[in-house]
Order: sequence, then structure tokens, then C-alpha cells
Amino acid sequence: MNYVNVLLKALNFPTLLMRDEWSLSYQYVSGMKKWLGGIVPYDLLNRTVKQAVDSLVTLCQCQDFYEKFPDKINTPDYGDNWGVRANYIEINNRAIAEMVCNTTRNGILSSIKLLPAIPPSAKSWANCVILSQIFPNIYGDGYNKPVGEENSLYGIKLNSGYSFNIIDFDIADKISPEGQFRAFNQLANFHGVKTGFRTVISADQIKVVQKDKSDVTFDWQNPEHVELFIKEHVKLIKMGFEAIFIDSAKHIGGYDMDNYTGVGELPDYSQMQYILHEIRVRSGNTHLSFVGEKSTGDFKRYENLGLTSGTAYIEPDNYDEVKQHSMNLKYEMSYTPGIEVSNDNDEGGRSYEARLNRINNALFAYEYPSDKLPSFMQMEDLFPLRYDTSTHALMMTNPSYSDDGSPQSHWINLFACDDGCEYNKKVSELFVHAQNL
Repeated sequence: MNYVNVLLKALNFPTLLMRDEWSLSYQYVSGMKKWLGGIVPYDLLNRTVKQAVDSLVTLCQCQDFYEKFPDKINTPDYGDNWGVRANYIEINNRAIAEMVCNTTRNGILSSIKLLPAIPPSAKSWANCVILSQIFPNIYGDGYNKPVGEENSLYGIKLNSGYSFNIIDFDIADKISPEGQFRAFNQLANFHGVKTGFRTVISADQIKVVQKDKSDVTFDWQNPEHVELFIKEHVKLIKMGFEAIFIDSAKHIGGYDMDNYTGVGELPDYSQMQYILHEIRVRSGNTHLSFVGEKSTGDFKRYENLGLTSGTAYIEPDNYDEVKQHSMNLKYEMSYTPGIEVSNDNDEGGRSYEARLNRINNALFAYEYPSDKLPSFMQMEDLFPLRYDTSTHALMMTNPSYSDDGSPQSHWINLFACDDGCEYNKKVSELFVHAQNL
């Protein structure tokens, strides 16, 4: 089904697509690959969803312009093991949602608007957008709070649909929450990127919503809770997501618990093997990528668990060290550790030069492109945030930076402006050189 057209109609836009001249003035081109660079997110977030779709079609790698969004879209095909070489870029879709006074809404529409500025997948590896929020957060879902007041994305509700921060419920009678996710995934695939989402597995950070009863804390010893966890994730995979980033994955089965910072019990090793196997089997998807946070060191432990890649093993600042690891791991085709440009715990303070160096190492530190290691980036690595916040702060809190209660003011104040635009140009230039390798 063409969910993009359904979304456009639900928003009262025509489905006839137009060439977007504005996008042509900001496009970066590498062979057939095109995306927008030298911009700040406000430039895109202040546009309409229709303009975003026009932009994506204008930047299409195809030879012909689509006046109607195509009915059949395939995910970029890099084989079943695409996840071992991919660049994962996490987008905090709550932070870029529409902040209207004290409410937060429509983060999936903002994510669609940002897609044209995400570099498409390269010749030899995929780029994959990871959305930070899908499920409702436990406290304050649908609302923003003052700076410093906790409103964590690390606490989620299951059996309660999808977050009010993310879904446009004003049009839910015309296009369901599931349809909105499908439209996002169709547009992302059309642009040449894969998609995934973040999930949590710490029991005390998950609430199970019960009809006509109080919420209960998730229990890994409760078979009904385990079954619910599997079903909720399978539903999302069937909507077109292809990757799951698993928070605290390193500690599954009680491993290295001295460094565990989550709250509550974790699944045991064989239980998580079963869960990941069931998600693959029930979704009918043979090419899923499961990414484990900090799941590095004992590579076979994580490979046998069913993970595809893990973060934070390799020193990201040293080009020669990254290249040496890529050569050592070149024959690993089921699981590879990757390098972090930054992660969700990033507290800020890293210079632009240091971030660009890490991106350079992520994209170029190998002998052959087929040896490339996976990499992990945050929204801030492409679009720098304002000076007094950070990736982690926006995971833990949900402030509006609006001066007048409007979403436009929040968007322009959330990100660095002039220097952010110049930085984004340099990021785009790095991707230009990597796209056809």
C-alpha cells in the first residue's frame, strides 16, 4: 500500500509531486547520490511534509522524476548481513517534534522532514536511521518540561500503542499510527537509507499497561510479559523497520554487572537468544540487524546471542588503530564491533574538529571498502546542538527552547546556527567522498 499518498491526503495535501527548486540549491551530489547539506534543521523542520516529499523525489537517484510517489518501494539491498558494515545515525525524534506551548507532538512528521538531509547509503554499505522513541515514555509523554526536569526516554510503556510525542493523532482516523510509521519507512527507503529504532531491556524501565488496571513493572520471569515484548517488536519490524538498537545489551545474562547503569533485571542469555530468534522468525525478515550497546570484547558471546554489531570497542580518534581493527576483522561477516562518533550518553563538549575526525575515521579507515567497520552517530554529529544542551540531556529531559511557544522558535533555538551550518557542510563533504567507494 502507498502510505505516503495516504499521509499526504490525511494532511490535506495533493499527491501530485513537484520539483523542489529550493532543494536543488542545497543539494550535495556524489555520483547518483543526492542529499541536502550546508543547512540547519530549522531549514527543513519549518517546511511542510508535502515539501519534504517533493524534496526527496527531487533528490532521487533515479533518472525520471516521479509525479506520483511510487507504489512499490524496496529497501536498499546490501544482503542479509548489511548490519555488520552499516553507519547507524540515531535521530532523537522527540527533540525535533512540534513543541506547542507545553505539548510535544508529531515527531514522526519532523523525522520525515529531516530525511532529505541524511546522506543516502553508499555503494558498499548502508546508512541506517535509528529513531530514539517509538513507545510512550513512562512520565510526561506528550508534554515537554522545563530544562533539568527529568522526562526520560529510557523508561517506556508496552501494550499502550505509540508515543503522543511521535504520532500525529489529529489524523489518526485517516492514517493510523502504524500507517504513519510505514510512510516514514517508505520515504526513507526511497531516499536510500534503512531504518530502525531504540529499545530498552532493563525491567524496571518498562511498564506494562493493563486494561482497567494499574500499570505493572515488566518481569522477565513472566512468560506473558516476554511474549508481549516479542509481539510489540515484531509489529514494528512488519511496519518496515530493519534494525533494533538494544540499550544495555552488554549486560544480558548478568555480564559485567559492575558497570551496569540501568535499573532492574535483564533477560538471561538463552532467553535473549530466544527473543531475537523469534523476532526474526515471526517477522519473516531474514536481514534484521540487532545492535548491542557496549556489546564488545567477547565477540563470540554477542555473535552467538544473535547480535549483528556492537558499540564502543574501538578507539575512534586514531585512524591507524581503526584501520588495523578493520583489517583484523575483515572476514567477520556475522558480527563486528564498531566505532562511535558519539553515543546517547554524550554529554557534549567535544570540538567540531574532533567530531569530524571521528566521522572521517568511520568512513575511510580501512584497506578496502568491503572491510569497513560499522559506525554509530547521533543527530548532533550531523547537526550540532545549542551550546548548553547535549545528546544525553535530550534523552533524559524534554525541554522546549521556544521563546514564544511556537515549534518554529524551538527548532531554531535547539541547534547551533551559523557555525552549525558550516559544520554540516564539512560533514556533507566527507560523505561526498565516501558514497561511491
